[in-house]
Amino acid sequence: MKDTEDRFHQAMIEVYESAKTECGYNAVRFLSMVSEKGGLSTAKILLNSDTSSQGFTALWERKGLNFSMEAQVLKPEFASLFTEAEKEKAKFRLEQYGYKFPNN
Repeated sequence: MKDTEDRFHQAMIEVYESAKTECGYNAVRFLSMVSEKGGLSTAKILLNSDTSSQGFTALWERKGLNFSMEAQVLKPEFASLFTEAEKEKAKFRLEQYGYKFPNN
């Protein structure tokens, strides 16, 4: 499980870097949270918020939801890290914003 958690942490850093490069979105607060709390804890904090983050909205505006934390949560290789409720919340947020899932 620790290896999967480490890979998720790295994926969270990579989505920050990709969002900055591909979308021109510099998510400094997100990167700070990941650095301080770790990728998994950051994801769980953001998922359990009643509203989507400003970063999520900024990525949507830039057509970059594939770089969102929610999209990472739904990847099969990270499924064991999250509860069904957390995965459903991530999916619901993405669907609300018209995200086209890779397998659809």
